[in-house]
Formats: sequence, C-alpha cells, structure tokens
Amino acid sequence: MKTNKHSTEFDWAATRGEKWRARLDGMERMLAPIDAPLIHALRLDGPVRIADVACGGGGTTLEILRRAPEGSIVDGFDISPGLIETARARIPPDERAISFTRVDVATTPPPGGPYERLTSRFGVMFFDDAPAAFRNLAGWLAPGGRFAFAVWGRPADNPWVTTVRDVVAGFVDVPPSDPDAPGPFRYGQADTLLKLLRQAGFGEVEVSEWREGLAIGGGLGAADAADFALAAFSIAEPLAKTDDVVRGNARRALTERFSRHLRDGVVRLDARVNLVTGQVCK
Repeated sequence: MKTNKHSTEFDWAATRGEKWRARLDGMERMLAPIDAPLIHALRLDGPVRIADVACGGGGTTLEILRRAPEGSIVDGFDISPGLIETARARIPPDERAISFTRVDVATTPPPGGPYERLTSRFGVMFFDDAPAAFRNLAGWLAPGGRFAFAVWGRPADNPWVTTVRDVVAGFVDVPPSDPDAPGPFRYGQADTLLKLLRQAGFGEVEVSEWREGLAIGGGLGAADAADFALAAFSIAEPLAKTDDVVRGNARRALTERFSRHLRDGVVRLDARVNLVTGQVCK
C-alpha cells in the first residue's frame, strides 16, 4: 500500500493505513476469496523466496506461506507502520519462514536481494510515480522470476463499491475520480497496467479475470454491512463532514439497497478482479 502525496484519501502511511487496520478482520474476510487464484497464478512449484508487497495486515502473506512448498520464505512489505505491527503480531511462535518489514517498495531495493516470486493484492494501484515504482519492482525479481498482481476491474463491474457510491452520492457531493491518479480502480482498464509493466522491464505479461461475489464485511446482514461499508470504504468518507441526520438517512438507504443482495442472510455483491502475471526480462 502506497502513499499518495497529493491526497490524504489514500495516505496509506498514516490515515488510510490506520483506517484499514481498524477494520482489518472484516476487510480480510471480504477479500480472502481472491487469495487462492492469486497464489495459484504465482506457480509455486518448488521452494522459493516470495515478496508480498503492500501486504497490509499480513493475511495474504500468511496464506501464501501456508500454501507454498516446504522450504519457501515469505516476506511481507508495507508502508504503514501500524499494519506492519499488526502483521508481525500474527506470526506463529518460532516461525522463521515469514517476516514483515516497513518499507516503501516504490523506491527501495529489495532487502536481502531479489526474489523468485513477487505478488501484491490490491497494492500496486496507489504508487505516486507508477513508471518509476514498477521499474524499481522489476529489480525485486531474480532473472526468470514470476510476478502476480491483483487489481480491481472497472467500477461498472464492481457493484460491491458502486452501490455504496450511488447511495452516498444521494446525500453528499462525491468528487469524480481521476482514472490516472492513485486509487483502487486505476487499472480497471488492464491495458494501462500491462503497458507500464512492459516499459518497466517485465515480460510475458498476461491478464486473466476473476469474477465472483464478495461478502461485504466478510459475512454480514444488511444493516451491519451498511455500517461496515460506510465506516471502511473511502468512497463514503464525505459523509463524515455531515450531521447525524444525514448519516442516519444514508445508513438506512444503504441498508435497503444491501437488503436486495442478501444470500443466505449475507450481503454479497459481484466483483471483478484483473490478475496480471508475467516474468522479469533480464
């Protein structure tokens, strides 16, 4: 997760990182279904050193270690000190095959040398200087090393977030997003990311898509899911500047919208993820 110097909305080193940390359990449960296809895309066919960049609270990093062949080493990196602290606290006692380090992966060489695998779940969309960051990350991979990045598809294909945006926009002004600026849907059109990766020195770059329903907050009913989304999603932050009446009305409206998407008592909305893979050209 990266810091956007031009906006506090995605200041992962400070406010945004702490907001994610405060709701880490719900966010990780919601996003956990993407771990399996992302890890599969890494092709872990033998013991390797793996770097998980923008690792957040470490949930995906720990899952990689569980699925990796015996003898593998997994290192997680993030710019948020709070998230790294949380991730370190989750390392099992006497487990030496995993570590978590606070570092800006956009500008820093790989600690301890290059890796055979490089991955990120929803972290590479937030670099201030994306071309420079990807050039730097190319140096994190050893010759022949493989990467797999998960990024969100187009907003139109992700009603889990556009539903919240539509409701919020009914009560406050929601600024239009800049598709070229750091943000979760920056690479909704995957061709933009593929071009950047090729220019940075990555090769055999391909994209596949994952489509499935996401359980808002990891498995909540309509009212609890509305509370979670309004507290956790950056798109809902303009509501914080309103009064209790407006926030209450927005909550009720979102609860009603979410109630249309209940499956077995849990709010689920469709999501699309682009899985981008390739190797480093050296």
